[in-house]
Amino acid sequence: MCGFAGSYGYRGTAAELEDAALRMADVIARRGPDDRGAWSDPRAGIALGFRRLAIQDITSDGHQPMLSPRHAVTFNGEIYNFRELRTELAALGHTFRGHSDTEVLLAAVAEWGMTRALRRLVGMFAIALWDRMEHTLYLARDRMGEKPLYYGWSGSTFLFGSDMDALRAHPAFQSEVNRDALRGYARFGYVPAPQSIWQGFRKLLPGHLLTVSERSRGEPAPYWQLRDALTPTVNIDATEARVEVERLLAQSVRGCMVADVPLGAFLSGGIDSSLIVALMQAHSQRPVRTFTIGFHDKDYDEAPHAKRVARHLGTDHTELYLSGEDALAVVPGLAKMYDEPFADSSQIPTSLVAKLARQHVTVSLSGDGGDELFGGYERYALAQRLWNRLRRVPAPVRDGVAALLRVPRTRTWDAVLPRIPIRGLSGHLTGDRIHKLSGKLGARTPGAFYAGLAMTWEHPEEIVRGGHDQLSGFDDPARQASFDDVFDGFMYTDTLTYLPDDILVKVDRATMAVSLEGRAPLLDHRIADFLWSLPHDVRLVGLRGKQWLKEILYTHVPRAIVERPKMGFGIPLAAWLRGPLRPWAEALLDRSRLQREGFFVADEVHRRWAEHLAGTRNWQGPLWNVLMFQAWLEERR
Repeated sequence: MCGFAGSYGYRGTAAELEDAALRMADVIARRGPDDRGAWSDPRAGIALGFRRLAIQDITSDGHQPMLSPRHAVTFNGEIYNFRELRTELAALGHTFRGHSDTEVLLAAVAEWGMTRALRRLVGMFAIALWDRMEHTLYLARDRMGEKPLYYGWSGSTFLFGSDMDALRAHPAFQSEVNRDALRGYARFGYVPAPQSIWQGFRKLLPGHLLTVSERSRGEPAPYWQLRDALTPTVNIDATEARVEVERLLAQSVRGCMVADVPLGAFLSGGIDSSLIVALMQAHSQRPVRTFTIGFHDKDYDEAPHAKRVARHLGTDHTELYLSGEDALAVVPGLAKMYDEPFADSSQIPTSLVAKLARQHVTVSLSGDGGDELFGGYERYALAQRLWNRLRRVPAPVRDGVAALLRVPRTRTWDAVLPRIPIRGLSGHLTGDRIHKLSGKLGARTPGAFYAGLAMTWEHPEEIVRGGHDQLSGFDDPARQASFDDVFDGFMYTDTLTYLPDDILVKVDRATMAVSLEGRAPLLDHRIADFLWSLPHDVRLVGLRGKQWLKEILYTHVPRAIVERPKMGFGIPLAAWLRGPLRPWAEALLDRSRLQREGFFVADEVHRRWAEHLAGTRNWQGPLWNVLMFQAWLEERR
């Protein structure tokens, strides 16, 4: 795990180019505190800067930028199958000085070319590779989007790197806030790819390769797409499929455990993290290090569940109980941690558990990806049930019902409603949920309906000044039409959007802020390819409610220890905003400040803030989106 940045087309001496590249790289020193380096070719106008967190081959043989007779490369991430590739390449005549995966990457590109080499890699990575013979720059990102990679032109200079703040450190950088991206951010709480928060700069999509040269500014092209696996090609039954899933998982966990530094795992006590730890322990000769944070508020405390799993598996377990004050102390630093505005409030406990783990290990595995790939979110089944009923009702009737539901105020609904639990979701029916549901009734496609459930601010045009709206691929009729079962469509959409743009951003930035490498074995692309190549009826059996993951886990941990309602990684944000976070929030939401900056409609923001403080509506999600942007903006002045 490391960080890199560079430029192409910027003219100067070698010293000037490398100084600029190092200035960019040093902005992200937290990604790589162990080493730094730069390389340039002033004749071509190319410069690469690098910060290293030493994981594989911690000697100087792993130093980057790394050069071969033809290529120069900076590489962030891990290639889990590098040892197998190294053996194959050695048989083809390649020699190796050290034992890093970066050196194997250079040999693979030399042997097979960039695209074929990428298709041979198993891992998480972002790569910047310069072909010294062809004067061509290649940028590539891993298939599932675990590692970030930004790029864009500023005048005649092409800038690229692991972090937008690094790009901003280059002398040629010029840009302004992208109001289209701000609309998307207000809607979802993250900036939807391929946009970035800065005008003219983009995120490279997962599984894509970008080629830039003097002849072409290039357009990203996929070297891998999940949709290529959608046609069923595997003819096996559910039992055989579960056995193959277990084999693939064990293979992935073994690969993720290769490191030359101390390694552990996050453990919440849920299905996904417990399974990863169980498989790690099954392949380890010593107790695996596991880490959990607990809260004294039982509604948000998963530590007792994790402790039971750890005790059964025999791990070397560390838990740390935190007070609300400990969690609140993280908030002021979030804007610096995230290079783009980011408003998934589970970023707070994620950063806390990452900080805890880093005190003991340099690499930590997690269960991220299990919900998206194995159908774990309760909202999939709920959305499917609601949509299947809703689509039978004529659209004008739905619009009329929605208008009627919005007539009573939320407080009125709360006064007359009994405490009716909602099947598929935690909590009970409230006036706030009725008002939110009313906004989804007018959806004309399953994608638009699901987007309505996923978004935090349904009508961002009400509060964002300027820009154009988008649903970030949710409302794609062609995509949804390719699925007979909308449950599959919702999972597929999340895998391409919510997973890389929210979940993986959250984990990457939180772990990198403390120089900890996070690895997610469930995101091995071979697992994704296999699952989506199964016949629908077979996949349906194993993925509903993560059935296969549960069955595999129960061979390691008794069902009674892990069978419990899904809790999630939450915090009491609504109460915090009305209480200890109120002074911080009110400073960021100052009306004159909002008007002067000109990004948000101050009157609309303050109306919702007043309703939240009064308790008439719970606007924690939308308000957190605004607050995190405001804090991000303040940090970058």
